[in-house]
Order: sequence, then C-alpha cells, then structure tokens
Amino acid sequence: MSSLRMFHMVFIAVSVILAAFVAAWAVQEYQAAHAIGYLASAAASLAAGGGLIVYGTKFQRKTRTL
Repeated sequence: MSSLRMFHMVFIAVSVILAAFVAAWAVQEYQAAHAIGYLASAAASLAAGGGLIVYGTKFQRKTRTL
C-alpha cells in the first residue's frame, strides 16, 4: 500500500510542477501577445496548482497511518 501512496504523491507533485510551468508559459505569451486568454490560462493553472497542493497535503495527512 505504501508504494501506491508514494506513486500518488509523486504524481501530484509532478502535476503541480506542470501547472507552474504552464502558468509561466501563459504569462510569457500574455506579455508578448496581450491576449486575455493567456492571462486566464495562467490564472487557471495557478488555481489548479494551488488546489493540487491543498489536495496533496490533505491526502498525506489522511494516509499517514496506512
């Protein structure tokens, strides 16, 4: 069971890193093109990354005793 828990935590961490890279890319594109869609994408990616951090923290606390 521990390996499945660890895989889940690694997957969440990789997803947070991906969300941060997508947000950085979207900000860069917004600075170049000034299209509001890129700004919305950056905000959505940051929100998703924040949500994943909260989820990962709660998951870790819940499964600590397994």
